[in-house]
Amino acid sequence: MGPLDIVLHLLSFLAPALAVAGLVALAARAFMPSRAGLLAWWVQFALNSIAGAAVLGVGIWHYGVDGKMATYAALVVAVAACQWLCSRSWQG
Repeated sequence: MGPLDIVLHLLSFLAPALAVAGLVALAARAFMPSRAGLLAWWVQFALNSIAGAAVLGVGIWHYGVDGKMATYAALVVAVAACQWLCSRSWQG
């Protein structure tokens, strides 16, 4: 496997985390405009992406394969929790 194939496999592996992170960060701007301004959108996207990538890594380590629905469910929960923290929603 060449270097380009490795990069493409890695990007394909991370695509769900990046997509969910981007959609959640943009949705926060649309649905919570007063709270979403606490951090820049790209910071929220970066933090959500890191959380999502970590969950995908743990999922592939735990199950031994990629693409388990339990991993994707955990991905959604982790990114939502990260966005909740980024928006400081616990403050009311």
